[in-house]
Amino acid sequence: MASADIATRELENPVDLAEYLFRRLHEVGIRAVHGVPGDYNLAALDYLPKANLDWVGNCNELNAGYAADGYARIKGISALITTFGVGELSALNAIAGAYSEFVPIVHIVGQPNTKSQRDGMLLHHTLGNGDFDVFTKMSAAISCSVARLTDPHDAATLIDSTIRECWVRSRPVYITLPTDMVYAKVNGNRLKTPLDLSLPENDPEKEDYVVDVVLKYLQNAKSPVILVDACAIRHKVLDEVRSLVEASGLPTFVTPMGKGAVNETHKNFGGVYAGDGSNPGVREVVESSDLILSIGAIKSDFNTTGFTYRIGQLNTIDFHSTYVRVRYSEYPDINMKGVLRKVVAKMGKLNAVPAPIVNNTLPDKEKKSSSQTITHDWLWPIVGQWLKPKDVVLTETGTANFGIWDTRFPEGVTAISQVLWGSIGYSLGSCQGAALAAKELGRRTILFIGDGSTQLTVQELSTMLRNKLNPIIFVICNEGYTIERYIHGWDASYNDIQPWDFANIPKAFGADDGYKSYRIKSRDELNNLFADQSFNEHKTLQLVELYMPRDDAPSALKITAQAAAARNK
Repeated sequence: MASADIATRELENPVDLAEYLFRRLHEVGIRAVHGVPGDYNLAALDYLPKANLDWVGNCNELNAGYAADGYARIKGISALITTFGVGELSALNAIAGAYSEFVPIVHIVGQPNTKSQRDGMLLHHTLGNGDFDVFTKMSAAISCSVARLTDPHDAATLIDSTIRECWVRSRPVYITLPTDMVYAKVNGNRLKTPLDLSLPENDPEKEDYVVDVVLKYLQNAKSPVILVDACAIRHKVLDEVRSLVEASGLPTFVTPMGKGAVNETHKNFGGVYAGDGSNPGVREVVESSDLILSIGAIKSDFNTTGFTYRIGQLNTIDFHSTYVRVRYSEYPDINMKGVLRKVVAKMGKLNAVPAPIVNNTLPDKEKKSSSQTITHDWLWPIVGQWLKPKDVVLTETGTANFGIWDTRFPEGVTAISQVLWGSIGYSLGSCQGAALAAKELGRRTILFIGDGSTQLTVQELSTMLRNKLNPIIFVICNEGYTIERYIHGWDASYNDIQPWDFANIPKAFGADDGYKSYRIKSRDELNNLFADQSFNEHKTLQLVELYMPRDDAPSALKITAQAAAARNK
């Protein structure tokens, strides 16, 4: 009897490795897998139905990576399958963005069989030098864990530990799946034990000490405030943040990357803090505070309006996933989740100053204006009046991402943007993944994207149609790359684009009755569209060409672009 058969007989409830992997993905909440087929992953794709997973099938690997990113931001984790070499490298920009912004994606790469790799065969999709490990090394730097599934004896263990790392650390992981390993037998009884996705417990004595230090400063503060950023979302402490906001009564602010982290209809919510780009009245309250509880901060240039924060570390307590910093004292190996829970339980009554009033009222100059031109100052408060609770709102890096700062969200809205990585065209690919996840949860998906950005990833409209998704997509038609113009080259040809007939692109992708399109050039037209019941029911994909002036932009974008231009010099 062959040794492989003996090994299989020794297994309890043997199951094929690919099925094991996909059943684990289903267990953590994934219901659809993004990617592009290739000869080294085709056999693995046959196993998706056995795990009740749907195959999305994207137009290219980069878009698939963006889509997996958007799906993960709604469902908590996602999966991407590419083929060896050409496929995985095409997705690397999207994976790097997910790593940068703490988005958990399980990236599975179909590889040549293990014997071909050992023999260094001259196969297609290689560099022609017999090195089959070179692409894995490229991905290792933008993955928090790498699992090479080359031995059936440890493959199941590697899968379990890698998916756990993806969830707990909220970053991409990389799994290789050679073609012959697809059929390798592993112990199926392991599937009876759910993956342990719990965070490592803080040392109780150390945690209590940190809590006491935090409370000493918090209870003595005269005007403390809360500032919530992206990592509060990524590292799953929104329940703790909600409890802190409710129990403390403190004015609560979000950063641009933290939009959607707190209920913006709550009486404590005071708006967006981003240095000089803050909402009206916010900068004064935050920067005059004698104690800022900063939760999950990412102090990047676009998140701070060009590094225009004016808050010192002496008045700040930083809460993170792996440490807490109280003023200038840092406490490593302490997760903020446990600390925040105990702070809420023990804090008692605090001093609280009033929060600025945040609403979607138009600025005075826009109220008095008789113009029909759609400007950013007018648009974003109007968008806030139109949005519904639990909407998923995506904004592309550029005018939309900065404009949404001036929109007060209804309760339960999820905001998706790529403020730190800022890959142009990200949001349209991400919209496909987010819309799929939102459809699974019964939520509406809305995208605001510029005409230039749309041209990079427009193919994903095809994927949306194929999967019968129904996002509402606003393409801001303002003649090119506005954010780039503000940084450099106002009239340069490289910031211009070829005008497209966006409204009819879905038809070119084969849509018949599966979409609706609109061209909106005035304020009255947009108000009427927002009031249209059939538009708001979002039964099909809807694409809106939204015409805005070439030289108009949110004030925060202008400030940030000016700072970027100065640094570039």
